[in-house]
Amino acid sequence: MSSKLFLVAATALSLQFSAVGADRDANHKDVFIPGDANENRIAREVRHELVMLPYYGVFDDIAFRLEGGNVTLLGQVTRPTLKSDAGNVVKKVEGVTHVDNQIEVLPLSPMDDRVRMAVFRAIYGDPVLSTRYGYRALPSIHIIVKNGQVTLEGVVANKADKDLVNIRANGVPNVFSVVNKLQVEGS
Repeated sequence: MSSKLFLVAATALSLQFSAVGADRDANHKDVFIPGDANENRIAREVRHELVMLPYYGVFDDIAFRLEGGNVTLLGQVTRPTLKSDAGNVVKKVEGVTHVDNQIEVLPLSPMDDRVRMAVFRAIYGDPVLSTRYGYRALPSIHIIVKNGQVTLEGVVANKADKDLVNIRANGVPNVFSVVNKLQVEGS
């Protein structure tokens, strides 16, 4: 899959977030980033239904594309049930005519589970980062681990926080590489 599909910011974000880079898909919308005030009703409802999924958390990344009544679900999740639940709730949104569920279920791996928890503790155990990002219902820094490869998705307040998150994640044992796709607010 193209790496463009998994970029964190969309071009139509709320005033506090802005898109970075001209190569982004204009219809790609991350669930955990608030939408633009002018976003249409279907997009708002799809976003709401996805963010309300009970098992959607910091180790998952769900996004969607909306083209008319067609919704394409994107991202990576740790549970197969989360993928199917996402498809099922989106199908029920009024105005959605077709759902293409392209969410990838990450492979089961005890080592990846240990890496997830270690990276989580390294990032959200940091007093600066936990105070700013850890006390939200859905934290804005998502940790995706696949075969020891860590991808950081989300939005941070400034470049220093982005760099600090990167340092913390790179300091975790058994991490083969870290791809930092965190976006800085207002960049």
